Amino acid sequence: MEKTKKKKKKAQSYSSVNSKLLRRPIKRASWFFLLPMVAAFCVGFVWPFLQGLFLSFCKFKTTSDWKLIGFDNYIKAFADESFRYSFFYTALFAVVSVIFINVLAFVVAYALTQGIKGTNLFRTVFFMPNLIGGIVLGYIWSMIFDGILTAYGTSILMNSSWGFWGLIILMCWQQVGYMMIIYVAGLQAVPEDMIEAAKIDGASSAQTLFKITIPNVMPSITICMFLSLTNGFKLFDQNLALTGGLPYIINPDGTTVHTTEMLALNIYNTFYGQASTSRGVAQAKAVIFFILVACIGLVQLRSTRKKEVQQ
Repeated sequence: MEKTKKKKKKAQSYSSVNSKLLRRPIKRASWFFLLPMVAAFCVGFVWPFLQGLFLSFCKFKTTSDWKLIGFDNYIKAFADESFRYSFFYTALFAVVSVIFINVLAFVVAYALTQGIKGTNLFRTVFFMPNLIGGIVLGYIWSMIFDGILTAYGTSILMNSSWGFWGLIILMCWQQVGYMMIIYVAGLQAVPEDMIEAAKIDGASSAQTLFKITIPNVMPSITICMFLSLTNGFKLFDQNLALTGGLPYIINPDGTTVHTTEMLALNIYNTFYGQASTSRGVAQAKAVIFFILVACIGLVQLRSTRKKEVQQ
């Protein structure tokens, strides 16, 4: 009798919480709670984006002094050799950084989920570099690299190859710990009964890893690949502090190409480093950059989500 009474009380409390009389005022007041967030999103993102999209079709010195010129800025942006070079350089950097960051992060996460001592300490140590700002990291690593390379009579600013791999090392050191946390969460969510069944069937460690663990961690791989890919394309502060785009080459026509300059830094230098008449071109580059990153991110999400295993 007591059990039935408790069940009736639970059912009554559940029905009272989900009653129409209680849900109606909540639904009516939902917009009141959503309004501040929507307003902040529109003011902080939507309006600046639309204004920037409009200014990409204009010649301007300030946002209030503009002249509509159509697609001339986009034509100049695609004709800019430094912009095309920065695109291919950024694409190469993004691909290499995605591979290194995700492989290292998965290896570290897999090792830290094997029951070794001091796991929490190691997680904290690996995650800490992600808390340091990109500008600070860039200057710290520039001193480290120059301290090593000066012994060989060179500098990170004198060789584009050293600059490229210096950025790769910096990005790995900063982001591996963050991606490791996501992979740890994915590895801990792998069903234990599947692993035990594989052991009973005589599967080796490598077979268990590639046939069971990795397919079940695909949601974490999707997230980490998306974050590392977009971060690779959007890299700015580390690039500015570590190499600043140097070294540079001068073409026969007098144009200058910075050999370690990525897309975000190229847009920044076009807007602030050249004549004020180039600000419309820089804004057009920014719009192209946004479309590029959005399309690549969506394609990557679509391709990796197809490989996810439904648990």
